[in-house]
Amino acid sequence: MDRNKPVVIIPARFDSSRLQGKLILQEVKDITGKYIIEHVYQNIKSAKRIGKAIVATDSRQIYDIVKGFGGEAEMTRGEYHSGTDRIAEVAERLDAEIVVNVQGDEPEMNGEMVDLVIDLLEKDDNAAMSTLASRVISPEEVKDPNCVKVVLDNDGYALYFSRSQIPFVRDNYECGKGNGIEFLRHLGIYGYRRDFLLRYGSLLPSELEMAEKLEQLRALSNGYKIKVAITDYVSCGINTRNDLMKFIERHKND
Repeated sequence: MDRNKPVVIIPARFDSSRLQGKLILQEVKDITGKYIIEHVYQNIKSAKRIGKAIVATDSRQIYDIVKGFGGEAEMTRGEYHSGTDRIAEVAERLDAEIVVNVQGDEPEMNGEMVDLVIDLLEKDDNAAMSTLASRVISPEEVKDPNCVKVVLDNDGYALYFSRSQIPFVRDNYECGKGNGIEFLRHLGIYGYRRDFLLRYGSLLPSELEMAEKLEQLRALSNGYKIKVAITDYVSCGINTRNDLMKFIERHKND
């Protein structure tokens, strides 16, 4: 294996304020045949551009389950502000020039999405990070704080990410109709240049990051560029019990 090939690191912590232990819930395994973290790991392993995938966790339970289904995992410290801080600890021990962060609660990510964020970085020397967005098609998503929105500049770089509606259309608003406005939903995947990722941990969390609880705002607040590709892929993260039940319903016959 080429030690410099891009690597996927999946940050996976046990604690969650909204859904404790969601990555290894037995009910998901019983109905879909896999834990949430297992869905994530096996889906992204289909990426053609990567050398390997690693789960980075502070939980011995998650570590043991990942090793049990044949995955690669590393234990990390527990005191991190974000998943990006956690994967930086693992990335420091690697030679890969590009590191991809797939959130551990995104079981519908796939290998083609991983390859796309790698391609974005390889083609744009100005970007420190890359990520994906899909089109928002319902007013409910626009208003949902669990659906993170992003707005872009004319060159495809992120201007801002928010849990609130962005942009706000003052007049005659109707989602998907008129105004020339396209609402974009951010997807839980990032590509990083390794040198930036190792600097990231030394950057203090910004007030915007702390307010929105969105780690990518630390990069924007410090002047780094994030390149965004709009994709037709849809990936619904597991943030709430309702998200979990919808995922189980979609995949109960897998």
